[in-house]
Amino acid sequence: MTSPATFGAGLAAEAVAKRFGSVKALHDVTLTFPPGQVTALMGENGAGKSTLLRILTGDHRPSEGRVLLDGKPLALASPTDARNAGIRIIPQEPEIIPHVSVAENVYAGALPRAAGRRLDRAELRRRIRADLDRLGFSRVLDPDLLGSELTAAQRQLVEILRALTGATPPRAIAFDEPTSSLSEHEVEALFALIGRLRAQGIAVIYVSHRMKEIFRLADRIAVLRDGTVAGVVEARDTDEGELVRLMVGRDLSSLFVRQQVATDRVVLDVAGVSTDDVHDVSLRVRAGEVVALAGLIGAGRSELALALAGDTPVRAGTIRVEGKAVRLRGPRNAIRAGIGLAPEERKAQALFLQRTIRDNTSLVSLDRLRRWRFVRNRAEKQLAQQYADRLRVRAPGIEHEVRKLSGGNQQKVVLARWLARKPKVLILDEPTRGVDIGAKAEIYHIIADLARGGVAVLVISSELPEVLGLADRVVVMQNGRITGELLRADATEEAILALAMADDLAVAGSTTPTFGGPR
Repeated sequence: MTSPATFGAGLAAEAVAKRFGSVKALHDVTLTFPPGQVTALMGENGAGKSTLLRILTGDHRPSEGRVLLDGKPLALASPTDARNAGIRIIPQEPEIIPHVSVAENVYAGALPRAAGRRLDRAELRRRIRADLDRLGFSRVLDPDLLGSELTAAQRQLVEILRALTGATPPRAIAFDEPTSSLSEHEVEALFALIGRLRAQGIAVIYVSHRMKEIFRLADRIAVLRDGTVAGVVEARDTDEGELVRLMVGRDLSSLFVRQQVATDRVVLDVAGVSTDDVHDVSLRVRAGEVVALAGLIGAGRSELALALAGDTPVRAGTIRVEGKAVRLRGPRNAIRAGIGLAPEERKAQALFLQRTIRDNTSLVSLDRLRRWRFVRNRAEKQLAQQYADRLRVRAPGIEHEVRKLSGGNQQKVVLARWLARKPKVLILDEPTRGVDIGAKAEIYHIIADLARGGVAVLVISSELPEVLGLADRVVVMQNGRITGELLRADATEEAILALAMADDLAVAGSTTPTFGGPR
């Protein structure tokens, strides 16, 4: 623990604690963020990273402790106070005004005015173009676009511009998962910008679950676990294994807990299924078996999952659940047949972000909770509480809005929805994308529990170590077709890649493929 006497230049938190009702989000957190250095902030979802950032940037007041800048205490009653002190944050969820331009979004609250207090559009255009050129974003952001026309990546860039412009020069800038929606070109521009900020003597706080980014950018790495500081290490003196141990208290090798529990009973039988995107697909998944779908970008895995869940029409072939043919006219037919899908994009495709944990958990079980036309409120609450407890969803209660949860806890709510329904087949599309290592471990345990309970589990993952760690069998796809199947004992990264490239191996000069991205 850093003693108060050592606080010097830069931003610091001293003995900070934060409570939300009975939930203790932070306890006795003391950290320094020196100028001219990138301090990575890591920890599993719910470890307290976002809460600490909100305290440092004036969005929350600490229950105990204080924030200091250059060794002097700051009284931060609001984000405006923090901004005036030179402390900025690039949030995960950008707040964009939809009906005004990029330029007006960037300078909202400080727009240039001409005579008569009218907006000085010429000065606004000059200012935004100068800032875009200075920060290296002129090629990727059109200042005349409306907020409603922006992609997720462009919305993120607008927040970065906001943080780096204004009357008060920045002293400390926090980036909260900034690359989650950026393209490769935009990521490189961001990294170059962070390098310039470091060279200018600005303290940079960088929150990310992506180890490669951390080791590329960070000078120091601070790890939070359960709301306390688990350790602070120099990036050059540590490795991924040590960071995992600090975050979750155990080695990476212990994350996978799969045991052979599959039976001979076929639960899902797909025979010759074709859609607009997949062709003549046949596969079987047995009770208690975890089958992984692997493949490169565009292989058709997510498209197959959507077809099996009734989201896209099946043009040919048959789907049977426990020997009974099912005709999927829509997701409702799939749910009634016992098929559940946790889709890749949980925020866009699975969750009602403005609704509560209770509402989201009970969504596909309402027919079982109704008496006549009315949902039994007590039964719904009991159901949501049961699965929130079982999956250890970290929240003040089941009436908490899902949008306020961390990514890992949001994913647990999606899984809770399907566990409450008790499906026969559960399809998980990228179940650990965008969650930290601790949440991954918990999701792996949930998958193992599902298999032990006799559920047929079909997992789509772009992470080969995850595929190899979870699956009893690996089915590989390419160009909408199955190119091969590997038993657990025979599955290696090389064998999977060979099947994923089966149609391309004879093509001279083909480039090395990557797993990930849209499929």
